[in-house]
Amino acid sequence: MTAADDALDALVRTTFEVAGVLTRVGGENDLSLTQLRVLGILRDRRARVTELAAYLGLDKSTMSGLIDRAQRRGLLMRGKNPDDGRVVDVYMTPAGLELVERVHDEVRRALAPRTGRLDPDQLDQLVNLLEIVSTRP
Repeated sequence: MTAADDALDALVRTTFEVAGVLTRVGGENDLSLTQLRVLGILRDRRARVTELAAYLGLDKSTMSGLIDRAQRRGLLMRGKNPDDGRVVDVYMTPAGLELVERVHDEVRRALAPRTGRLDPDQLDQLVNLLEIVSTRP
């Protein structure tokens, strides 16, 4: 096997491990992986439905349905963009932020046995490498 094959294998194994944790924690909080992704994106920003749909690779109607369900649960809201009143943004409610923080803590605890093996320099290196790998061209 080449170094590239080893890297691919490690990425796939890691993806399965993280996806398994996210699926379990999401399920315990009545959230799908896609819903978790939406909440994660909106954790610290507002976004337009079209931006969310494009980022997640979903069509606008699917994205609107996801937002509608989260809005009915009191997790997300729609409102005018503060910079351009013609634009409607989606953003987190306090209940949504509370849920995201709880899920984040649960995921952190679940992955701690793995990330806890790394010293601070290794964690920084891991973050830097994953940023390079996950950045879209």
